[in-house]
Amino acid sequence: MSPPEPRPARVMIAAGEASGDLHGGNLAEGLLRLNPGADLFGIGGAKMRAAGVDVRIDIAELSVLGLTEVLLHYPRLRSVLRRAERMLERERPELLITVDYPGFNLRLARSARRRGIRVLHYISPQVWAWRERRVKSIVRCVDMMAVLFPFEVPFYEKHGVPVRFVGHPLLDGVRTTMGHTESRRRLGLDPVRPVVGLLPGSRRSELRRLMPLLLESAALLRQRLPGLQLLLPLASSLEMADLAPWLAPLTRDAASHPCIPCAAIHQRSLRILVVKQRGYDAMACCDAAITASGTATLELALLKVPMVIVYKVSSLTYLIARRMIRIPDVGLVNIVAGEEVVPELIQGRARADRVAAATARFLEDPELTRSTREKLAGIRRKLGCAGGVENVARLASGMLDRQRTQT
Repeated sequence: MSPPEPRPARVMIAAGEASGDLHGGNLAEGLLRLNPGADLFGIGGAKMRAAGVDVRIDIAELSVLGLTEVLLHYPRLRSVLRRAERMLERERPELLITVDYPGFNLRLARSARRRGIRVLHYISPQVWAWRERRVKSIVRCVDMMAVLFPFEVPFYEKHGVPVRFVGHPLLDGVRTTMGHTESRRRLGLDPVRPVVGLLPGSRRSELRRLMPLLLESAALLRQRLPGLQLLLPLASSLEMADLAPWLAPLTRDAASHPCIPCAAIHQRSLRILVVKQRGYDAMACCDAAITASGTATLELALLKVPMVIVYKVSSLTYLIARRMIRIPDVGLVNIVAGEEVVPELIQGRARADRVAAATARFLEDPELTRSTREKLAGIRRKLGCAGGVENVARLASGMLDRQRTQT
């Protein structure tokens, strides 16, 4: 009599926002290539669903920005955490993979460890930048930390956290499908006139804080450069309806198109091309961009698009954060480069006149643009080699194999 077939591996994956959903989806695809038939479930969005993950809690329920905002929405976040903990208890996965979103995911990881479930945390919280003491709790709640940047390894080793550098997944994912001129033509843009990208972030809370600033900055830029074209690549976690407070209603025909021209409501008649698909082709079209701090800054850097980084949170959140941050820059591009390659205009400095002036410099000064593009090209070299998704998938698969051997 032949031995029974081993049951499929059971893995819970938890992401908390659009970038985590993207990385979680890519990881799920890699994990399924190594473990065909594995049962993957958890917290995510459209990317993870498309990759074959049974998403039982949508990331839309976790879309909160800033310390004070988290306090305001704490009951809802706590309720989601309780549902995720019940999922752990009921499903008993052999491995929990938490993707970024540390405020929520490290609490979930602690619950998993209490239940004897191994934990792989993918994409380190920036404890090397602020709240270094937090690493003591990380030791207790993760079995392995998979990091994206080489400089993170010695930090975790110093604190006794098992760590593996896997490489940044954007090195595999940031690709264009057509040339610069063809891409502009497909999007209906004039190939000669300058293009500025507006990237307000991937959360609705970021839209509320940053869209007015981006629109005001764009209006000032248009006054300075009348031929300027404006483009907004919409994050996968957002829908056109999320832009309704700022952009004019769409026609029924326009809503089905991947690129939708809209007019701003703010009495400026700004014409902005909103791109729902072909995001990297759209980004690569830009001569410069105004972007929220976050993953988009690295995406733009890999496409060698000069940018101005802006960010705003509540006053209380900012005051608390400034007392805790231990490094001079907040943009990932500048952190990886070790210098201010592109301007950062944060909180009180994030004024439309300053943002417009800093962006205009890239459009008016060819030498500045050339030198900035050269420095951005260096970001790719500092991020190491491609293959990050496969590396973390192999790491997770190895943890699964060891867990199955021991049980």
